[in-house]
Amino acid sequence: MALDPKLRPYEVLAVAIRAEIEAADFYAGLLEEVKNILLQQKLKFLVMEEKKHRKILERLHGQRFPEVELKIPEKPARPRTSAGWSEKATILDMFKLALEAERLAEQYYRDARGVVTDSGSQKMLEYLSRVERSHYFLIKSEIDLLSRFPDYYDAEDFNLGQDLFHIGP
Repeated sequence: MALDPKLRPYEVLAVAIRAEIEAADFYAGLLEEVKNILLQQKLKFLVMEEKKHRKILERLHGQRFPEVELKIPEKPARPRTSAGWSEKATILDMFKLALEAERLAEQYYRDARGVVTDSGSQKMLEYLSRVERSHYFLIKSEIDLLSRFPDYYDAEDFNLGQDLFHIGP
């Protein structure tokens, strides 16, 4: 996804903050649909991560642009995760949407490095890009599980064989 070349550095950060807010809300909504304890923990982790990213970006904005009021856009200038949320979508569909959103977030932060001029901001955006990449792989592994075990998200826990018994030789 191409970064809008008209955005000023402080606007790039504001757009990123909006995306982090939406990502946290998306994962929180997904968390409400999931019963599996392990998957809930992973979604809680992602919510926490996205909230942490928001704070990092707000701090970066305040440090780099103390004279500019932070104006978080109502609508982000990049694809939105929540736009794909629907009653008909499956949990697997939602995870696939999250996978694409994490890929776009990684790309956005990588592109944003070219807009900011100080090395500290560039390093922070590189860090965020790499963290979003790690989220991508976490979600990708969950998609694999959901593809192999479609009811995985709906079971509170896996049956690890405790209820099975051996009746043969």
